[in-house]
Amino acid sequence: MEHYYDTLFAYVAKIVTLPEHDKEQCRRNFKPLKVPKDTLLEKEGHIPFYHNFIVSGFMRKFYINDKGEEVTVDLNDGPRFFTSYFHFMNQTVSNEYLHCITECELLRISIHDAISSAQTSITQKDYTIKLFEQVQEEDRQRMNDLANLTAEQRYLKFVGQYPGIIKNVPQKFIASYLGIKPESLSRIRREMIS
Repeated sequence: MEHYYDTLFAYVAKIVTLPEHDKEQCRRNFKPLKVPKDTLLEKEGHIPFYHNFIVSGFMRKFYINDKGEEVTVDLNDGPRFFTSYFHFMNQTVSNEYLHCITECELLRISIHDAISSAQTSITQKDYTIKLFEQVQEEDRQRMNDLANLTAEQRYLKFVGQYPGIIKNVPQKFIASYLGIKPESLSRIRREMIS
C-alpha cells in the first residue's frame, strides 16, 4: 500500500513541501480503497463525507440536468484530488455524482479527520488554499473555453492536454465534458482522421 502514499506525496510536492510530521499524519488519516470499475462513489442528495485522492484510474464528476441528461463537469487525467469539493468543505448536500469509470485506487480522508488534522498539520492550510485556487482556475478556464472556443477547438485543446483521458474514457463522457453532442464529436474525430 505504500505506493498509494508515494503517489500522494509526489502530487502534493508539486505545490508544497511536506514535512515528515504531515506525511505521518497523511498515512494515519488517508485510508486506501480499491473501487471496482463503473462504481458510483457518491450520489446526489447526500453530504460528501470523504475527500478522495485518485492514485490510479479514471473518474468523472457529473450532475443530472432538468432534461434528465448526465452532464460531466470534471474528468481526471492521472493522480489528483477528486471530490465534490465545495460540498465536502461546507458539508452541504451535493447535486453531483462521482463515478469510477475504470477500476480506481483511492486514498480517502473523512471530514472528521480532515478537520482534526488541520489543527496540527504544518502545511495543510497552505495546501488547501492552493488546491482551492487550482480548482477555481480549472473551472474558470473550462467556462472560458465553452464560451469562446468552437467545438473543434475545444476538442483539439483537450486532446493535446489530456491524452490519458482520450485513451481511457468513453467518448460520450468526453463529449459531455466539452459541451458537444456525441454525434458531433464523432464527426469531428472522423474529420481529423481523414
